[in-house]
Amino acid sequence: MSLFSLDRIPAAVLPALQSNLHRYEEALSDAGLLDQVAGLGAALLQELQGCFLASDYVAAQLIRFPELLLELAGSGQLHRSHEPGYYASTLHTLLQPVADEAGLSKPLRQFRRREMVRIIWRDSNGLADYQETVRDLSAMADACIDQALNKIYPWMEPQFGLPYYKDKSGGQSDQTMPLVVLGMGKLGARELNLSSDIDLIFAYAHEGETRGGRKDMAHRDFYNRLGQKLIKALDENTVDGFVFRVDMRLRPYGSSGALALNFRAMESYYEEQGREWERYAMIKARAIGSDNGDGEKLLQRLKPFVYRRYVDFGVIESLRELKKLINQEVLRRGNEDNVKTGAGGIREVEFIAQVFQLIRGGQDVELQQRNLLQVMGIIRDLGLLPPEIVQTLCDDYVFLRNVEHRIQALQDRQTQLLPEEEVQQARIAIGLGFADWATFYQTLNQARQRVRTHFDAVIAAPQDQDEVAVLDQAVSLWLTEQSAEQAIEDLQQLGFSEPQNTWNLLHEFQTSRQVTHMQAVGRERLDKLMPLLINACAQQADPDLTFQRVLRLVEAILRRSAYIALLVENPSSLERLAMLFAASPWVADTIARYPMLLDTLLNEATLLKPTDVDTLKNELRQVLLRIPEDDLERQMDALRQFKHSHVLRVAASEIAGTLPIMKVSDYLTWLAETLLQAVLDLSWHQMVEKYGRPLRADGSPCEQDFIIIGYGKVGGIELSYSSDLDLVFIHDADSSGSTDGEKSIDNSVFFARLGQRIIHILTSKMASGELYETDMRLRPSGNAGLLVSTLKAFQDYQQEKAWNWEHQALVRARVVAGCPQLAERFNAVREGILSAPRDEAKLKQEVVEMRQKMLSHLSTYKELELNPDRLGADFTFNLKQDPGGIVDIEFLAQYLVLRWSGEKPPVAQRTDNMRILDSALEQGVMSPDDVSALQSAYLLYRSQTHALALLNGGTSVSADLFINERRQVREIWRKTFS
Repeated sequence: MSLFSLDRIPAAVLPALQSNLHRYEEALSDAGLLDQVAGLGAALLQELQGCFLASDYVAAQLIRFPELLLELAGSGQLHRSHEPGYYASTLHTLLQPVADEAGLSKPLRQFRRREMVRIIWRDSNGLADYQETVRDLSAMADACIDQALNKIYPWMEPQFGLPYYKDKSGGQSDQTMPLVVLGMGKLGARELNLSSDIDLIFAYAHEGETRGGRKDMAHRDFYNRLGQKLIKALDENTVDGFVFRVDMRLRPYGSSGALALNFRAMESYYEEQGREWERYAMIKARAIGSDNGDGEKLLQRLKPFVYRRYVDFGVIESLRELKKLINQEVLRRGNEDNVKTGAGGIREVEFIAQVFQLIRGGQDVELQQRNLLQVMGIIRDLGLLPPEIVQTLCDDYVFLRNVEHRIQALQDRQTQLLPEEEVQQARIAIGLGFADWATFYQTLNQARQRVRTHFDAVIAAPQDQDEVAVLDQAVSLWLTEQSAEQAIEDLQQLGFSEPQNTWNLLHEFQTSRQVTHMQAVGRERLDKLMPLLINACAQQADPDLTFQRVLRLVEAILRRSAYIALLVENPSSLERLAMLFAASPWVADTIARYPMLLDTLLNEATLLKPTDVDTLKNELRQVLLRIPEDDLERQMDALRQFKHSHVLRVAASEIAGTLPIMKVSDYLTWLAETLLQAVLDLSWHQMVEKYGRPLRADGSPCEQDFIIIGYGKVGGIELSYSSDLDLVFIHDADSSGSTDGEKSIDNSVFFARLGQRIIHILTSKMASGELYETDMRLRPSGNAGLLVSTLKAFQDYQQEKAWNWEHQALVRARVVAGCPQLAERFNAVREGILSAPRDEAKLKQEVVEMRQKMLSHLSTYKELELNPDRLGADFTFNLKQDPGGIVDIEFLAQYLVLRWSGEKPPVAQRTDNMRILDSALEQGVMSPDDVSALQSAYLLYRSQTHALALLNGGTSVSADLFINERRQVREIWRKTFS
């Protein structure tokens, strides 16, 4: 009587299952184990049927070794997950008695056989999910590589000696140098499939000679021989089978290269000869083994090859080429039903993840992951793909991987092709829970269609994404040999009003050494870009000027063709680029100087939508979290890129008319405050790490008892695009105390160095520019004073020594970063100083005298009163300094605060001119007409200065402008100070 009940087995798979079960029962009978297996219970025998249905390989192993099922069932491991470290510790124990290479083969293969049966059993019966299956397979491979290497390495010492590290003097140290094994592909990502090759690369730290053996050997020869022995131990097919098929073709120079290379040679290869597909391969590279510290160092050295520090859209083009080759191979071999490389297969999901990793992984370092599902989660969190698309891709990927496992489990063959035999098809469909092959195949095709749709959306060629009509003349101007006359005629037809000058620029650029000596890939991208750009410039009101500005950008990015690829990949966005360049030379100059901003410029979803202050802070926090705490250079670079990106968004919004003038200044000020707080936090952390925390008078440690005071434009919430920052630093620790670190210093020294560090981070010139230019001259005693004052010292100075103009400046002083409690104390001190009693006549006199002094030094007019007859092209009006301009309004607001805040405290509570004037109206100290006139003029002047800033135009306009506004301001000035 049979052990197995086959009543519920579908007829389509019954013959195959009966054959396997019959042969197994015969093997059990011959071994005298039939009764013992029968005693395992109906549930386990039912699982055995499910396993045999899924895998002829498992059936063959249990038929050959019938006692194996009893061993696995008795251990309980068929029904529980392995603990971390199980594979390494178990194999280490198994190999303990092995004394030579000849004895290594059998236990490795026995170990692999046992674990493969267990893994397929759990997978085919739904006892393990996809993630456990690939994790166990990868851990098993790691253990086999590591434990085999640990045995073989010392066996080489008697004959050849061992390699050693160099010591600091250049000699040999006493520490042996291991072979670095990099696991690539699915092994590197811990995603190994049921019948996968393992892709490996071997490396070692440096050249030299072994010592301690009968015959010294060059390191390269030693490691090549060691690598060969490791491959043989794993890959050789013996009577016991193999452990893992080993593929070394991903190493530098492929099959023709040395089996192992030293680190310097590895780095040199990838720097000079590394190809685009090798970047994809290196994403998943992982150092394998218990002694893998050298491997981690090597991967860090190779990281710049994999992840560019800029946004790299060039990878999309290379991926298209790679996918095109794969598609051609699939068609040539008739492999359309390959669930890995066919349309909508596993490889396309991997490509989607890798595209985002290679485009943005240099900046968004959390994308530098190996595991696909983890990467997809980060892509979702960064907003690079919608959550529902990410979820669909992950679900379909897991489904496709499970199908792959079913295909491979059948006969332990590395294939991803769906079988053609009906019985095998039925076994896969039923094993995956489907009623029949047709139902399964429909579900599979739906999954593959979804994957292909999302894949195409990510890597579709630009002409597929955007229908951009490029005029024939634009193509001819760049891609055909033309006479000057024909080129000028084409430019005229496109709408260029100065075709001769534009042709001269274009021809000079086209024939320049920079262009003619470009590498093939870069030149091909440039040839795609230039007609698009000429076409986009032709759509602007002033095509010639726009082209002149755009050409400077192209010249700036010629040697970084990834930026050219980014523009080619976004053809519909080029018109927006041309529009912004046409509107603002400041935008054009900024982007030419910092091409990394192109990604911001071309991101339509965020470009014209500056974020609110909370989102701004959170975005910057996320950016800095991705950078190691001790990497100050990268932190400083990230701060600068963050600033440039957000300033550009504000400028684009202002040009597009989606952001009013007051909001422009608000956003720019919020941005400065956010960055200042981040700079303070970084500086504080570094100082505390080095010196400990400053102690208060009661002995308790300070929790950042430090504030940054913003004066002028930042204090008045009126920043423009290129404004510098007027800052004052204040602390509130015990000046006589010291820090609590091992390297203790006086509190005063600590805070002085903290201030210096803040200024260093703000003002250091880097490739991405400086963060902000700062001016510290408004601190107590100016340049002669301490860089950082205590709050008490600041208060004493303001009350006893400060000039009236310093109290005027204090009107626009505001805490912009630092300790909230200290900020409250500062605000109380500020309001107390501003509201102190003052002699009205003396106050008026001092304000007027200071204004006259400024006019004599800074104004384009020497007299106070404007003569309306002195108008016309020969005369200009300086919006800021001239009479009737911005400074007059600022002085009026400051006077009102100093004059009235003692009697009417609300007048002193605001720091920006518009709201000071609002308070003056509310408190009845200025008439509605005067307030309205001043505010109207102020907004007009501010709007004009912003427009001029975007045009790189200074602060002067024709004297024909703003005549009424100037007269009204001067009339209010006379009325106030008469």
